[in-house]
Amino acid sequence: MENNRNYLIAIALSVLVVLGWQFFYMNPRIEAQKHAEQLKQAEMAKNPAAKPVAGAAVSGALPGGVQAQAAESREDAIAKTARVEIDTKALAGSINLTGARLDDLRLKGYHETVDKTSPIISLLNPADTKDGYFAELGFIGGDKAGAVPGPNTVWTVKGGEKLTETTPVTLTYTNDAGLTFSRKISVDDHYMFTVEDTVSNAGSADVSVAPYGRITRYNKPAVASTYVLHEGFLGVIGAGNSLSEAKYAAIEKENETNPKATGGWLGITDKYWAATIVPDQKLAYDSRFSHFTDGQARFQADYKNDAVSIAPGQSTTLKTLLFAGAKEVPVIDKYETSYSIPGFDRLIDWGWFYFLTKPMFKLMDFFFRQVGNFGVAILLTTIVVKALFFPLASKQYASMANMKRMQPKMEELKAKFGDDKMALQQAMMALYKEEKINPVAGCWPLLFQIPVFFSLYKVIYITIEMRHAPFFGWIRDLSAPDPTSIVNLFGLLPFEAPAIVHLGVWPIIMGFTMFLQMRMNPTPPDPTQAMLFNWMPLVFTFMLGSFPAGLVIYWAWNNSLSVLQQSIIMKRHGVEIELFKNLKGVFRPKEKPSK
Repeated sequence: MENNRNYLIAIALSVLVVLGWQFFYMNPRIEAQKHAEQLKQAEMAKNPAAKPVAGAAVSGALPGGVQAQAAESREDAIAKTARVEIDTKALAGSINLTGARLDDLRLKGYHETVDKTSPIISLLNPADTKDGYFAELGFIGGDKAGAVPGPNTVWTVKGGEKLTETTPVTLTYTNDAGLTFSRKISVDDHYMFTVEDTVSNAGSADVSVAPYGRITRYNKPAVASTYVLHEGFLGVIGAGNSLSEAKYAAIEKENETNPKATGGWLGITDKYWAATIVPDQKLAYDSRFSHFTDGQARFQADYKNDAVSIAPGQSTTLKTLLFAGAKEVPVIDKYETSYSIPGFDRLIDWGWFYFLTKPMFKLMDFFFRQVGNFGVAILLTTIVVKALFFPLASKQYASMANMKRMQPKMEELKAKFGDDKMALQQAMMALYKEEKINPVAGCWPLLFQIPVFFSLYKVIYITIEMRHAPFFGWIRDLSAPDPTSIVNLFGLLPFEAPAIVHLGVWPIIMGFTMFLQMRMNPTPPDPTQAMLFNWMPLVFTFMLGSFPAGLVIYWAWNNSLSVLQQSIIMKRHGVEIELFKNLKGVFRPKEKPSK
């Protein structure tokens, strides 16, 4: 019993350290990052050449050199160039005919806030804005290729005036060397663009061109990333399923060049959105993750294919895919299979326990489709997980029951051997062997459950399906903190509670259920352990006050089920349920020692 209690304390303290790091370190870091970025931008404006270009281009010729400081509004930047409109069920925006850039893309199904009248999410933005974020495909030409399409090339619309799910558009460009570039762009009913480039050689000599692609972004996410989520560069470089990831901070220090590969994909991801390029899967390519500080500071994921040769009178066609949109699990999975993109489902950060995390989501998504409420789906998924681990939990408490049965004999041994710890240890091991008791048997079920419950936690935190998903009552967004606060009497007083003391109804419920769960076992005799047991529910209550409501609801429900499960198992094994006795001990005044 004592060993099991110590183990529980160790787990709780580990979680407490992680939560404390998130609360006291990561939250202040957000403001520090914003302030540092503002100072950095101001310094760049004064001295654009303050730092040399970070990292050479893949071949020394890949576009993406000095970028002027962005200053225009989004509306002005869009209005000043000729464009082809994008209008699908999921997307709105336009293609910039200068560079054939995808730099104006908004997601119709997602709003900035839970209010359906708020603006829809703007994912990609023109290069002339402070939040520039765009995708570009082009070519690098050999000596005889002439001027090939790049960032400043103005394309001509040849077919299709508007890009929809059913109407592709075709752009063309002919240079002075007799090369004609024809680009057919189509899009599905979600977020995948297909770009087919046909290069025709009407000249008199062989020419070589090398396709390139890049995702360029100026700013990092407004909210700092956390230990449980990757945001930044990622890709599967090559035909295997090995995922390459790089944080923004790491690339700011040192650029990353990937080995030459054939197949795969690369790009930049946020918590809920991503922009990635899938190069032509038949051609080998070099790729890199970079940070540039010449002019406008920017991050860039790019690649350059090996050159292809085109004889006079001949043509070649290259196919590139470009994903820009929401990381919806069914959509991403469909793309991986239908387009044969290796490891594309890893665009969603399933984490180390991928083999557990993704099935956990599948189960949760199944319940969501049955009941229509993601919050209820979380509750039902937790019940299933608890049921699956019931046999292990039963063994755990059976071990605890046996240990408790041995307590009188163990006390006799302690009295017999006193301070002779070696002899006491040998006697206790002999007792365990005689009674056929494994003293660590109660710990193994907990070890098996930790990855599973962490996977459930991660699913709730990272999947877009929970973003702006309502529960019941005042919870309109499971991905946001409980909006109520005890400081302003849950909204009765006319002021906002400071974030550091924000404490809503659900965190309080969670703290109470945690208090009940810890009172299921006797209070530790050690004063330090007893103090930790008493204060831990209160500390966790404040820690989780700023966490997404979905996580807090899950935690409260999991605590409640744990109390019920432990009660059933303890009763089955004849172990006394300590809950009511311990509660009486908490609220009963302590008797003063007699003089």
